[in-house]
Amino acid sequence: MNLLPAERMNLLKFVCSFVWTDLRVTQAERDLVMRIAGYLHLTDDEVQQVKKWLAVPPREEEVDPTTVPRKHRELFLEAAKLAVEADGRVVPAERDSIALFRDLVAR
Repeated sequence: MNLLPAERMNLLKFVCSFVWTDLRVTQAERDLVMRIAGYLHLTDDEVQQVKKWLAVPPREEEVDPTTVPRKHRELFLEAAKLAVEADGRVVPAERDSIALFRDLVAR
């Protein structure tokens, strides 16, 4: 799927917000995020922004599921699922976040 630069960054912002759900970012989660960044061919500046989101989570008001275009919702949901599963354990808060995200993007 071809994403515009702003859409790619929005996807990574969502993914980073999901890796922060349990309040810590593991190396496995960092590795996943950076693999996604590489797959999406982010620029150096975009990669630097993603690294900032891995150090400090995106602000909650910047991560609004209703702004995800309908055609990208399944992609965002799948990426979010990968993010919460990356460290090999899914805590209740992560499970709840995925369920809420699924409900919001299904509308």
